[in-house]
Amino acid sequence: MASIIDDLKMQYKFGGIAQRLIYWNVACFLVSLLFFYQFNVGAFNFPNWIALSSEPSIFITRPWTLLTYAFFHDGFSHIFFNMIVLNFASTLFLTFFSQKQLLGLYVLSAIFAGIAFVLGYYFLNFSASIVGASAAIMAILVATTTYQPLMNVRLLLIGNVKLWHITLVILVIDLMQIRIENTGGHIAHLAGAFFGFVFIKLLQNGTDLSKIVSNLLDFFVNLFQKSPSTPFKKVHKNYKKPVAKPTSKIITKDKTQQQIDEILDKISRSGYDCLTKEEKEFLFKAGK
Repeated sequence: MASIIDDLKMQYKFGGIAQRLIYWNVACFLVSLLFFYQFNVGAFNFPNWIALSSEPSIFITRPWTLLTYAFFHDGFSHIFFNMIVLNFASTLFLTFFSQKQLLGLYVLSAIFAGIAFVLGYYFLNFSASIVGASAAIMAILVATTTYQPLMNVRLLLIGNVKLWHITLVILVIDLMQIRIENTGGHIAHLAGAFFGFVFIKLLQNGTDLSKIVSNLLDFFVNLFQKSPSTPFKKVHKNYKKPVAKPTSKIITKDKTQQQIDEILDKISRSGYDCLTKEEKEFLFKAGK
């Protein structure tokens, strides 16, 4: 059991943003099981300070729900399918783009899709609330497809297919079901897909929307981070600085650090699961 927990800690620490997004979603699902699941009814009852409500009077007073709804799920099958697609789409996205761009796209597309849901239900005169990461995941998938539509993807039992084929099938299913059930959810999915398309088109023209999120996070990190104090320096006139002795410019890297760098490089190329048991143990001990 201890080794499983250690593996999970290492995957969270070195797995990147995609891995952390999955962890955050699973953690929120476990929390919702403890506090928001009604066992007598067999369903979740999310409060309106977590779920995104289409009611303007509720939404305006709880604007943070534009983001919180994208980390909670209404059932095991809901989160299971979403996390599989999130892992799949994120892996493809990170082939071409950075970790910060992935996080920025997830956050901004969730907000955009949430606004689209609220506006859609307002004009349709419907009232409901939604939870789920589907809209943000659709944005990641469509963004990757927009950038590299002809990428070959190997699917179990099917074989090689083009990425745009997979994305098209998912979009068509959303369009077909938008009037049948979960109308609000499908509106959010399609809005997320649209945002993913726009995100890449703007990026290709030199505008990186993910910097909005990155700069905001950097601002708060720097805000709570102590700036290193600069020691007082006394200046003496007529002071002759001693000539430094010539030193070798060859730097020998510490063997432990070199091994850590090699393991991290291996993770970036093939993922955390490719490590041997010895490499995982070494990385865990080095990270303490």
